[in-house]
Amino acid sequence: MLNKKDLEQLKKELFNYNAKREELIKKSRDIVASSKQLIYAVHRDDLKTAEQKVKQIEKEKAEIEKIAQADADLHSEGSFFMALQEYAEAVMYYQFVTKNKIPTSGELGICVDSYLGGLADLTGEVFRRAVYLAGKGDYLAVVKIRDLVEEIYGELMYFELKDELRRKFDAIKYDLRKLEDLVLELKLKNKI
Repeated sequence: MLNKKDLEQLKKELFNYNAKREELIKKSRDIVASSKQLIYAVHRDDLKTAEQKVKQIEKEKAEIEKIAQADADLHSEGSFFMALQEYAEAVMYYQFVTKNKIPTSGELGICVDSYLGGLADLTGEVFRRAVYLAGKGDYLAVVKIRDLVEEIYGELMYFELKDELRRKFDAIKYDLRKLEDLVLELKLKNKI
């Protein structure tokens, strides 16, 4: 009754998919770890290490994209999406600090959701940088960071964000409020 050859083929396909999925999950964890290391290096102003981490993370990204090409369903794996989002956040932060720019989704080579998630998460990292710079007396850089977060918030207001992206967008509002408070405090102390 059952076509055993067909079932055997399905079993092989499922086995291959699961093997690729496991490989993707492992490599995605590597990207998340490298992203955190990159951000940490930038926070410490260790730009030499940060540059090395950017090269490493670019290679890791190419590896998971190659794995994901094996099956279209792998592109919808949560670990793949999260890895690209962390990658985006880390590279955006690095380029903001080193080049005074935020790369586009095309420059990063990632999908809309990963890009927007990374952009939303970036605001938390630049807020931490603003606090660090305020402590070092670089008050104008704090204002520049506030302006960036305000711009991100203003632009993302026009997107129809759902679920996780919506929660991330709401978090930007709190980062912006904290930055506005920091700038106000600096103004009241005649620092800017």
